[in-house]
Amino acid sequence: MLAALPLPYPFELSFMQRALLAGVAVGAFAPLIGTFLVQRRMSLIGDGIGHIAFAGVAIGVVTGVHPLWTALALSGAGALGLEYLRSRRKASGDLALALFFYSGIALGIVLLSRELEPTNIMGYLFGQILTVNVAEVATIVAVATSVVVGTLTVRRTLFAVVADEEWARVAGLPVGPMNTLVAATTAVTVVASMRAVGILLVAGLMVLPVASAQLLARSFRGTLIWASTIGVASVVVGLAASRLWDVAPGGMIVLVAAGTFATITVASSTLARAHGKAERAAASIDAPEPATAILADSHSADRLARDGE
Repeated sequence: MLAALPLPYPFELSFMQRALLAGVAVGAFAPLIGTFLVQRRMSLIGDGIGHIAFAGVAIGVVTGVHPLWTALALSGAGALGLEYLRSRRKASGDLALALFFYSGIALGIVLLSRELEPTNIMGYLFGQILTVNVAEVATIVAVATSVVVGTLTVRRTLFAVVADEEWARVAGLPVGPMNTLVAATTAVTVVASMRAVGILLVAGLMVLPVASAQLLARSFRGTLIWASTIGVASVVVGLAASRLWDVAPGGMIVLVAAGTFATITVASSTLARAHGKAERAAASIDAPEPATAILADSHSADRLARDGE
């Protein structure tokens, strides 16, 4: 069915069409949850949970369970544990993240070191989007739909909580459930994106489109829209470039997102400087010369003196 779609090169083959569908879904929903993480100044939480997911993959390899499920279970538990430590002030956000970051990668390495048979884990580390099957595409699309609908439904409450948690508590908002939702959704996002860009690169797709969106948008709603748009565009361009140049698609997708951020940053700085120069030039034209200003002041003083007589 997918092969019959009239898509141009490089998406004319069925495996590229499956990769495109899965990638677009990931590109749409990963930056959404990333927007809330950036707002909370926890941009690297995707990396931390990704390393926990790596330990979950190792558990799946050792036990013979599908690594996707063990990664989801362990990353979900790790995300909730991270949120518990942060909310209870038992560790700062950075320290809690470092604890799970290094523990996850260390556990994964230790478990995989006991495997006698060589195991192909490169697909989990760097993504394997070109090999996704129809069932995996359906799962990713279902997760993407759930995350997008859920996030947009409670976006105002979520924004209030991540922007100012103390104010949200005073206002009577459900701070605890919202924080738990962010943590759980982050874990699901990392695991669902694992097949597209890999554990080591998933944080880039969650954060880089958000960084670009913040330079373009003037509101939080605009940031959400721009972030998803840039995420989807990065996936499409990255997949096309990877096919044309025969390079790794996961890395290419993140490189496109990084290049987009760099381009927008340079363009924004250039426009800001040009606008500043124009404003200064206009101000210098409108401003009177010192002698003229003094003469105008003297005329004003004479007029006021005459009016007062």
